[in-house]
Amino acid sequence: MTPTEGGLRARYREQTRAEIKEIALRQLAEGGLAAIALTRIAKELGLSGPALYRYFAGRDDLADALIRDAYDDLAAAVGRAAEGAAGLTPRERLRAMGVAYRAWALSQPQRYLLLFGSPLPGYTAPPDTLLRARAALGPFLSVFEGGRPRPAVAPVVQQMEAWERRDPRVAGWVAEYAAGGDGCAVAGAVMAWTRMHGVISLEVEGQFTGMGHDPRALLDAEVDTLAETFGLG
Repeated sequence: MTPTEGGLRARYREQTRAEIKEIALRQLAEGGLAAIALTRIAKELGLSGPALYRYFAGRDDLADALIRDAYDDLAAAVGRAAEGAAGLTPRERLRAMGVAYRAWALSQPQRYLLLFGSPLPGYTAPPDTLLRARAALGPFLSVFEGGRPRPAVAPVVQQMEAWERRDPRVAGWVAEYAAGGDGCAVAGAVMAWTRMHGVISLEVEGQFTGMGHDPRALLDAEVDTLAETFGLG
């Protein structure tokens, strides 16, 4: 095989994998992860069933790829917001990243629910998705670095500090974005995630319909309350 032939074959393979994932995302939007059917994908692409398995070993392998892509896209969206808010106060940076997080979820709810919705029975996400999830949450660490948490969250801060000391991988993750060491950055980032997830998941699933409020205002209130709790300026 010549270098040119090898390059063309590699590009064709990546193009076909991208087309498979695009169809799978449409199926995901129709009925969740359980709706992804490799036989239907193969038929739409004009491939035989066995031919499709040259690109993905099975449905779980395809789901793994979709989850990796989704986490990477979410991390990129949060990262762009963090860069755009550089120089602002910690509270303003927190709000900007929360807005970006919500915007990403609303623009592609099926991918958001793939990451944070009900898990498919029998499916276990690959270990490397943890690193991608932490990349999406990482920019929030720097916001809470040097915070002055109220006594009410002291137990959470202490537990996160112990976790950071106990697990070198967590310590390395924190060091990538913040000085760390006192548990404040991790506690704030994790609590930001829980606050955002609570509001955004309910919105994505349509639970606020007919309630007469703007979910963005609710998210801003949650973020500002958290900023107050951690003494962010």
